[in-house]
Amino acid sequence: MMNIGSIVWFEVPADDVARARDFYTQLFGWKTDKMPGPHDYWHLDTGGPDATPDGGVIKRQNAGHRGIASYVAVASVSEWAAKVQKLGGQVCVPKTPVPGMGYFAMCQDTEGNMFGLWETDPNSK
Repeated sequence: MMNIGSIVWFEVPADDVARARDFYTQLFGWKTDKMPGPHDYWHLDTGGPDATPDGGVIKRQNAGHRGIASYVAVASVSEWAAKVQKLGGQVCVPKTPVPGMGYFAMCQDTEGNMFGLWETDPNSK
């Protein structure tokens, strides 16, 4: 069970995904594996204990897609996205399923920083 509010994943945007994978593999010894699906998305296995967040490398979506984004565990992406908006933040990518794993939403805080909300649900489709 994930603790609500814990960072559970991070995502590194890259112009050259292979170059970014090589960088983190050589720097920290992290292992990389292709994630299922049609996208050029790679799992970064940090090699830590189960409580240590792993991450992913993704092709940069646009010029503004900068910086490593952290994903935070929540009980309900829908409820927490509403809370983000109530507190003055923005929901940039609405609740989106990751089949068989859960749901995420990408948000922006009041200072323009991106972060993700993550809801685990093995029944997601």
